[in-house]
This record gives sequence, structure tokens and C-alpha cells, in this order.
Amino acid sequence: MNTENSFEIHRSRLLGLAYKLLGSRSDAEDVVQDAWLRWSQADQAGIREPEAWLMTTTTRLGIDRLRTAKTQRIDYVGPWLPEPLEIDESPTPEHHAELAEQVSLAFLAALERLGPEERAAFLLKEAFDYEYAQIALLLGQSEANCRQMVHRARERVRAERPRFEVAPERHRRLLERFMQAARVGDQPAITALLREDARLISDGGGKAVAAIRPLLGRERIARLFWAAYRRPDPTTEWRMGTVNGEPAILRYRGTQLAAIIVAVTDGDSIVELLNVANPDKLRVSRA
Repeated sequence: MNTENSFEIHRSRLLGLAYKLLGSRSDAEDVVQDAWLRWSQADQAGIREPEAWLMTTTTRLGIDRLRTAKTQRIDYVGPWLPEPLEIDESPTPEHHAELAEQVSLAFLAALERLGPEERAAFLLKEAFDYEYAQIALLLGQSEANCRQMVHRARERVRAERPRFEVAPERHRRLLERFMQAARVGDQPAITALLREDARLISDGGGKAVAAIRPLLGRERIARLFWAAYRRPDPTTEWRMGTVNGEPAILRYRGTQLAAIIVAVTDGDSIVELLNVANPDKLRVSRA
């Protein structure tokens, strides 16, 4: 098997790892490309386990890129949210259920609380089912340190994002009702759909209109959508679709995708809304 074919067998897995580490499709693709360059220049005959070599290389490159990204994000305007991997207007349930479980925007946003090596250890254990001995070897840490990192990461992610088991169709229906209320500025209906302590996080990156701090409380969130309705834009269109496999609102301005909104729900109310409006993060392929 030639060098390129051997790499291509593992490309999808490597991209998945890099994306989970970085929360950015463009950065993940750069990391995988760097891994390919190192692979193509390596002594192939001396690599007994290509997948392990590639996962190790991708992880270490991803950690380095994440350190740089975290430094750059200090100057980011407003909250930083992950860049969608996939935006789809015609979802296929089987494919999207699996994707949503692995890379929902809310899950990736929760991972932002973790340090680079802590995030890598957590993902290798939780998403890729690595043994602690493998993680320790890959990160150059002791098994005890890796266990501690994964334990701390679980606690932080759980604190940031409580897990709700909600059927996808129920999730979608709740978000559809929110979309219908939001686009006509129905403040009482919006309020009724939100949990009292609901949170809205918007990412405009200084390139689109967005709150520069999270908005807390259902009354404040409802007033925001009501105020937006009071300043109508006849070119705006709201559609339902999926982002990274989970139900999402896609808001268009003319033919241009202007924002996506995903929701965390407990099945009865919306707990959190994540609004990505930074145009640089909306340039992914769409079905």
C-alpha cells in the first residue's frame, strides 16, 4: 500500500480527533494536513502501527495549535463558540443522530473549559476509548496524571453542560416552536419555551451583530428576540435544519446564511441557546 492510500484510510478518524480538540473545522483540516506532511516524510518501513503513529502525531499537533488558538482568543470580540463541522437542510436521521452525539456544538463549547492536554486526555478516553496506558504514552505523562486529568475534565464538562436524554424528534419540535415564536416576536410564547434560568450565548466575532456577553434569564432573552422582530428585515428567512447532526435554526439574509442557532433542552424547556453569526464560521459545505 502506498503512502497516500495508507494515510487516507485514517483521515476521517484524524479529522474527527482534530476537530474535537480544536472546535474549528479549518484548524482541524490544517492539523491533518500537517500530519500528512510528517507522515509522507517519515520512514514508513519503521512504523509498525500506522494508526497509533498518526493519532499521536495529530494529537500533539492539535495540542500545539490549541495552545496558540487559546492565546489568540483572548482578543476575540465577545464569546467564542465552535465552528460548525456540517450544516444541513435535508437531514438523514441515522447519520445525524450519530454525529450529534459526538460533536454537538454545546459539547464542544463545554470542552473550552479544559486545558489543551486535559482536553486531549478526556477525548482520547471518552471519544476514542483509549486505555490510560496508551494516553500516558501519547502525552508523555504518567498513568496516574492521565487518570486525574480525565477525572477533572469529566467534572468540569458535567458542570458546564448537564446531560439530558431527549429524543431527537422532541428536541426538534421544541426548537421549531421557538423558531415560529421568534420570527414573529411572540414574547410570551418565547418566554414559555425557555427555562427560567436559560442562557443565550452569541458569537459574532466582531463581524456580525451579537451580544458581547452571555444573556441570562428567559425574560431578557425573550425581550431580545422581541426587539429584533421590531426591526424587521424583509430579506430574512428562518429555516429548520441540522448543525453537526442536531436540530438547528438556520437564519438566512437573502441567499446568504447569516446565523445558526442550536439549543440545549431538557425535553420540556430550552436550557441554552447557542447563536453563531460570525460569517467566517458559516462557510462550511451545506446540503
